[in-house]
Amino acid sequence: MNEPSRKSSQPLRILLVAAENDALPGAKAGGVGDVVRDVPRELASRGCEVTVVIPSYGALAQLPGSKPLHDLDVRFRGDSRKVGIYEVQGRASVKGIRHLVLDHPFFAPQGPGQIYCHDGGAPFATDASKFALFSAAVATGVNIGAFGSLDVVHLNDWHTGMFLALREADPRLEKLRGIRTVFTIHNLALQGQRPLEGDPSSWHAWFPDLQPVNELRDPHQPELANPMAAGIRLSDAVHVVSPSYAEEIQRPSSVAVGGFYGGEGLEGELRSAHEAGRVFGILNGCDYHVGAADELAWPDLVATMRGEVGRWLRGGPGLATAHYLADERLRSLPDARPAKLLTSVSRVAEQKIRLLRELGPGGRPAIHHLLDSLGDDGVYVFVGTGDPEYVRFLTSVSARRPNFIFLNGYTPGLADALFSAGDLYVMPSSYEPCGISQMLAMRSGQPCLVHHVGGLRDTVTDGVTGFTFTGDSVPAQARGLVDRLQAALHLREREPTRWQRIKHQAREARFPWTDSVEAYLTNLYAV
Repeated sequence: MNEPSRKSSQPLRILLVAAENDALPGAKAGGVGDVVRDVPRELASRGCEVTVVIPSYGALAQLPGSKPLHDLDVRFRGDSRKVGIYEVQGRASVKGIRHLVLDHPFFAPQGPGQIYCHDGGAPFATDASKFALFSAAVATGVNIGAFGSLDVVHLNDWHTGMFLALREADPRLEKLRGIRTVFTIHNLALQGQRPLEGDPSSWHAWFPDLQPVNELRDPHQPELANPMAAGIRLSDAVHVVSPSYAEEIQRPSSVAVGGFYGGEGLEGELRSAHEAGRVFGILNGCDYHVGAADELAWPDLVATMRGEVGRWLRGGPGLATAHYLADERLRSLPDARPAKLLTSVSRVAEQKIRLLRELGPGGRPAIHHLLDSLGDDGVYVFVGTGDPEYVRFLTSVSARRPNFIFLNGYTPGLADALFSAGDLYVMPSSYEPCGISQMLAMRSGQPCLVHHVGGLRDTVTDGVTGFTFTGDSVPAQARGLVDRLQAALHLREREPTRWQRIKHQAREARFPWTDSVEAYLTNLYAV
């Protein structure tokens, strides 16, 4: 294992490598971007020097004020590829933080600005090739000192796991072996597996002169490369983004029988790393310096939602049918605020939506039973984009139920408005590595109804700051969701004093980045 080698008087020098960085405009697709935005600020406040590097995606190198720094000659697909390093300006200038992007046409295979690509029958094929070149470029840059002198390379999710496989496989990258490496798991379900050979998107296609190390092989299909597995096996420290998720993923998944999402085939690797003292469950934080947005008056909230839907109808993201339905629903809302307002701001994906779709009594999806419980004097507003199949499902619910409004898009302002306006935030994730939406809703004083798993288990206390449900099967979890909603609504109606106390306790709950980064420095970076 590699320890940082530096004089105690020198600042800790960290290279943070990721697919997203919300400190830059247009460089976020999910919660990873939030983490990569916030962690460097807290590290810099402690005197660390942090360089953040992500791909340019054919767009970020052209941001105003972008400055070319260096060209890397990277061996890829049997040739030398020239990859440019650009320094770009973050939304805010912070002493001790540099934002870099790597630029090459290969990083925008489906058009500029697209962070993740959608493949048909070959999962991860386009993205795996893109991030293989990115990892090779980062490894080359670290090896020649293009990012400066470093104490720690902090890698994030499968998109960066190939860095560690290359460090072991390529004898030319000898300087990488003296630098401590940290690998953060944000979502174990996505592992980036690709064939080792025999495919245009495979290890031997990318690096024909290198033999793959055994640590790269998938534990169940050894003919596949698994960059997530390589990250777990080869890093000096494995960071998991909540203590409960760190415990859960050391157990096998049992989705069909028990509705449990665990190690997704890598539980053996994680247990071994845990036994070696390399696994650390550290909860992600929330930014409380910004503070919660002011709650909008009901007419202003409706106007905000209608404004966004109108913009999307004029050529924005999402499904046109969903936009037309949303506009219709918003136009028909009463002038007075509904008696009950449920909110969700979420990626539209199986992880987040499955329990809402699970069939309950009468063969109807659970979301219909939620809406029955809400009644005619309540409204459920759901904001998000994602999987087309689940988008169609939510759109169909909106078409049938006047008390459900699906806004198929996303803006930070709209999300903040709903975090502040709702009575109860609904987050029924089947699994949740950490989650940030529940923290943002609580910051605004909105109690949350959540599945008692992962980071939701670590942040929401039943009957204190919100409401939790569980179940020993998927149908049981869906029933638990509906039953707990009914109990929460009953409490709100019959015990208003206790409800106000729960709202206050949700607002006062704190999950600061100061605590998280203290654990980074003590455990992950070993300083």
